[in-house]
Amino acid sequence: MTISAVAPHTGSGMKPFEAVNYFFDQAAEVVGLDDSARLLLATPEREIRVQLPLRRDDGSLDVFIGYRVQHNSARGPYKGGIRFHLSADLDEVRALASLMTWKTAVVDVPYGGAKGGIAVDTSTLSKPELERLTRRYTRAIADLIGPTRDIPAPDMATNAQTMAWILDEYSQRFGHSPGVVTGKPLELGGSAGRTEATGTGAIICLDQAVKAAGMDRASTTIAIQGFGNVGTWAAWEAKDRGYKVVAVSDVTGAVHCAEGLDIQALLDRTAEHGTIVGAPGTEQITNDELLALDVDVLIPAAVAGVINPDNVDTIRARMIVEGANGPVTPRADEKLAAGGVVIVPDILANAGGVTVSYFEWVQNIQRFRWPRSRVMGELETTLCNGYRLVSHRAEKFGVSLRLAAFIVGLERVRDASDLRGLL
Repeated sequence: MTISAVAPHTGSGMKPFEAVNYFFDQAAEVVGLDDSARLLLATPEREIRVQLPLRRDDGSLDVFIGYRVQHNSARGPYKGGIRFHLSADLDEVRALASLMTWKTAVVDVPYGGAKGGIAVDTSTLSKPELERLTRRYTRAIADLIGPTRDIPAPDMATNAQTMAWILDEYSQRFGHSPGVVTGKPLELGGSAGRTEATGTGAIICLDQAVKAAGMDRASTTIAIQGFGNVGTWAAWEAKDRGYKVVAVSDVTGAVHCAEGLDIQALLDRTAEHGTIVGAPGTEQITNDELLALDVDVLIPAAVAGVINPDNVDTIRARMIVEGANGPVTPRADEKLAAGGVVIVPDILANAGGVTVSYFEWVQNIQRFRWPRSRVMGELETTLCNGYRLVSHRAEKFGVSLRLAAFIVGLERVRDASDLRGLL
């Protein structure tokens, strides 16, 4: 039995939720999960679609559609980001909610999985319009979120300011509730280290994979596809740990320098010109050329599906660390794994964000702030423990790190469901 809407396959036409369940089904086979348990664990507990009317600054009225999917709560309250992006639809949000269930379980953070989104191009909104839309969305889902129910966080095209608006709107109705969201500004109860957590966490996981492979940091070359929040912090952390970042890309193009990039120069270039292209001491390349570079490590840190059947044969990196969600499609994943490429999967590699979100939530509940040193130390410990457990499962079952991560997540959610009497 499979839970996917279609039988498992590795075709490029697979929808996001089908792709997630493709790996879930494989893990379920390995651990011998019966059909009833598969159905329970794969099926979202709640899916919400809301109408969001927005009065524009010129007086006209637009209507947007918002979503919140609460996938599983066996291990704790739902947790997951909110994205404002035209690609947001029910299937994508459902898939990302499912990934959050397995991600939180892999690193043993006591949450379930959720995700939310609004199908909107934020570049078409003024700041007042964006605030009104965010508050409308918050009111639409307010009865279903809360510090002990469902805790949203930033995702694509949302940030600390978005979370501040959600916090304020929710608190007007239910009283001051800093724990209703994470990724907030520090002034409103946010945590030190939250902004850099996902990118830093990817490099923590890379460190573990490099050690396991017997590689040397100083001679390890890295290309990073994406220079947003995750890619930027990954580049900084990689450089600080002694790796050589030789290429990065943003939406305008990519740059390469075989001797290693000056990360600060790239940030300065972006601040002044809105692009990394043209930074001193770099050569311009295309995004496709970056993905195909002969480097030790490739970190896709932008959007889903960038490594797929159309370009998988051009990939020459010996290791891939998934900073984004779902950057490698199932068919590409199988082909790369068969060729000996080590892939550190998204549900482990980019779990730094939800891990520090958990630390923020704990601080909000305790009404006590942790110093950054404690946050980053706890992050390193949590992700290293997660990596070691995943690596152990991979060796035990003779499977890839991706399948091993799904096995760890599935086992923990299954056990929690069983203890609660759901199985």
